[in-house]
Amino acid sequence: MSIEKIAELTSAHTPLFTNDATIFGILCMLLGLVFYTANCKTPFWQKFYMFVPSVLLCYFLPSLLNTFGLIDAENSQLYYVASRYLLPACLVLLTISVDIKAIAKLGSKALILFFTGTIGIVIGGPLALLIVATFVPDLIGVEGPEAVWRGMTTVAGSWIGGSANQAAMKEIYGAGDQMFSAMVTVDIIVANLWMAVLLIMAANAKKIDAKTGADTSAIDELKAKVQDFEAKHSRIPTLTDIMLIVAVGMGVTAFAHLFADNITPYFVENFPELDKFSFHSSFFWMIIFASTVGIMLSFTRVRELEGAGASKIGSAFLYILIATIGMQMDVAMIAQTPVYFVIGVIWMLVHASLMLLVAKLIKAPLFYMAVGSQANVGGAASAPIVAAAFHPSLAPVAVMLAVLGYTVGTYMAWLCGQILQAVG
Repeated sequence: MSIEKIAELTSAHTPLFTNDATIFGILCMLLGLVFYTANCKTPFWQKFYMFVPSVLLCYFLPSLLNTFGLIDAENSQLYYVASRYLLPACLVLLTISVDIKAIAKLGSKALILFFTGTIGIVIGGPLALLIVATFVPDLIGVEGPEAVWRGMTTVAGSWIGGSANQAAMKEIYGAGDQMFSAMVTVDIIVANLWMAVLLIMAANAKKIDAKTGADTSAIDELKAKVQDFEAKHSRIPTLTDIMLIVAVGMGVTAFAHLFADNITPYFVENFPELDKFSFHSSFFWMIIFASTVGIMLSFTRVRELEGAGASKIGSAFLYILIATIGMQMDVAMIAQTPVYFVIGVIWMLVHASLMLLVAKLIKAPLFYMAVGSQANVGGAASAPIVAAAFHPSLAPVAVMLAVLGYTVGTYMAWLCGQILQAVG
């Protein structure tokens, strides 16, 4: 029996779990199961996670609860709570660790390729929509929350920043749950296919760099810098450290809500024409405030909390958000919306082609291209995986670039959304 048929039969019955506390506990248990097995030394699990990325399961397993009618995602408040409380805190805790000076010292080529990847995603989405729309005209001109362009803004948020930015774009541009579900599936599958390509390239990095004539001496210097940074700043977190991290994340979240609650009515009343730029969305201002304050705090002593694991707690919030996003997915939609996968593949091809072209022109090491791309597309969850394929000590470099992605993700994904809106 097909997944679609099973989902149809189960959807007619009352969900087995209706209490949000119960559902939340089940989601946390699923996340714990994924992380436990992903780090298990058993040969079976090691082989399994060579082919199935753990982040994919963090989306997929909760989606099965919805697909088979075990929960009623539409009436659950878990996503609302996660997106309003944990998302801003997550952005703050991931952003305070950004070291603008350290990133600048990585060299211009690393930053050039990172922003090339960002530009490739910003222009790739509208191009992919225009190309596919020449064959499927119905994709353009649709109004309402199920418009394709609205769903694509969430992919832009994910591929430039990460899941936090993806959730932000869903709220800012009002993507419907069905469209969002389809686009999350496109996002995960296409992004992980590209990551697989990058890992294959990493295995042949020396040959590729030799052919392109890239200077890899800076990579050795990076390894030494990263190892020194880790030795100086990492420490075992105390209860005080953890409480301070929570205080910063939730404190900024509180003021982000306060700021949004006051500035949104001002723009609605005095600047009605700015609605099309999302200035009438309180969620937009909340995310902008949290991201901006996070950047400002990165220049203060608050950044030292990263040594105690601020980004790890932020990542925990992020994975809870990922699970609440996943529980709204319906995997049966994969077979129903193949055209969206065509859009996603073309979109990724534009990004990849631009990255490879610029890397060849500036003779950059493959490491910069691969990590610059994955820092955009995969974020902090998977960029270190690609970096570690070159050398384990380089994983934190990918995290730094991924954090930069979180920082610019909201702004650039919003820009991509404006272009998609004009096209769609």
